[in-house]
Amino acid sequence: MPDNDSLLGFLTSVSGDQYVKVEENLGDGFVRLKISEAERRQAKHDIRSFEDIVVELLRNSRDAHARRIFVATSREGDLRHLTVVDDGVGVPTHLQEAIFQPRVTSKLETMVMDRWGVHGRGMALFSVRSNVQEARVVASDSHRGLALAIVSDTTKLAERADQSAWPTVETGEDGRSKVARGPHNIIRGVVEFALEHPEVDVYLGTPTEVVATLHSLAHACLDTSQLMFCDDPGKLPVWQRPAIAADADELVAVATSIGLPVSERTAHRVLAGDLSALDRVAEMVIDAPEPAAPKSPDIYKDRRGIKLHHTDIAAFKRELEGAFDYIAERYYLQLKGEPRVTVDREGISVRFQVEKDD
Repeated sequence: MPDNDSLLGFLTSVSGDQYVKVEENLGDGFVRLKISEAERRQAKHDIRSFEDIVVELLRNSRDAHARRIFVATSREGDLRHLTVVDDGVGVPTHLQEAIFQPRVTSKLETMVMDRWGVHGRGMALFSVRSNVQEARVVASDSHRGLALAIVSDTTKLAERADQSAWPTVETGEDGRSKVARGPHNIIRGVVEFALEHPEVDVYLGTPTEVVATLHSLAHACLDTSQLMFCDDPGKLPVWQRPAIAADADELVAVATSIGLPVSERTAHRVLAGDLSALDRVAEMVIDAPEPAAPKSPDIYKDRRGIKLHHTDIAAFKRELEGAFDYIAERYYLQLKGEPRVTVDREGISVRFQVEKDD
């Protein structure tokens, strides 16, 4: 009677090593790995902070051959909301729950080793869901990309206190741009990924900003007939769906269906072109101009030496615009221009110029 090792060797020689890797073939390219194979692909570290989740979802999109990734994040009290939209291969409807089970992966032969460790053991999404309040596929299908939403309780899964600061990027001796310093927050994780993968267009902002960006970019890709006569948004790739909205109500419905809820007022602003599309993350950090002098309008400084970099000011203004929507809807106000942020000896001041709606 041959021992187990001999039998395993025989099976491998006649059928290839796939036989000893797979516990179950789920169809459409997805498999459930055997425990031994999943353990072999053990990642460098498990989920220890919300920033780890962001990186895992970016890696998933990359491995799904995405060339556009949109990261929308916001926080309400103790809850952190995150939606990642990509144009990758997508997940078939019947597998949208299975991908959160342990050892389920689409990367049987394409395990990836990168700066964050091993990826492809079928444990990332299982680990993500195990650490958050909610993790679900909001919209996806084969070859139509993905929208995946996360809700995390920050009192249970920690995140960095400073989530507004952008890292400093410098050019190394090899000519490549790299993060030199800055807090290890969500922004830094996205920036490091974007610099590591220049072939992928990565966008980062609030849900409002991402909806505006999707609407703008998709309009440039779709022809008139697609925009006017598409009666089912589900026929389009997930990231293109906001472009076909004919009015604010429809845009609210489409945005919500892909995990990016916005107000009707915000939808009106998107359709009117009042909200600019986001720049690619790599462009924001590589092409950001350095301040010429302390008096530059991009740098605010007081006598105590407090400084706010222009990228932080821009991010702060975007958050303020989103917060202003709450007041605007309740009191019928219209924001004129962007918020004005100044720093003096007493602190940081914000001024909103508004007009009353008729």
